Amino acid sequence: MAATTETWRDLFTNWPAEVPRLGLIVSSLADQTPFRNFWIRGELLLLERNVPDANGGRFVLISFDVINTVKLNSPLNATMIAAAGFSNGAPALAAR
Repeated sequence: MAATTETWRDLFTNWPAEVPRLGLIVSSLADQTPFRNFWIRGELLLLERNVPDANGGRFVLISFDVINTVKLNSPLNATMIAAAGFSNGAPALAAR
């Protein structure tokens, strides 16, 4: 199941402070945009590119509805992953 616009907006809006704002976004058109920081305004995500693109562009505006994949460049630990709202999916063991 594909992530929804709201799912992507929630991920970026609630980005944990301990997770570096560094990664790569792949759009639904397979465009790949590396970023080193981002800002949010309504339905738009403003990405700061790591290096300018071939045309000199340093910033990219992308709509949440065209984000397909987000790749993170930094190593993550269990604490960082939990802070981002993810779990390992294993059911909690009941106290015996």
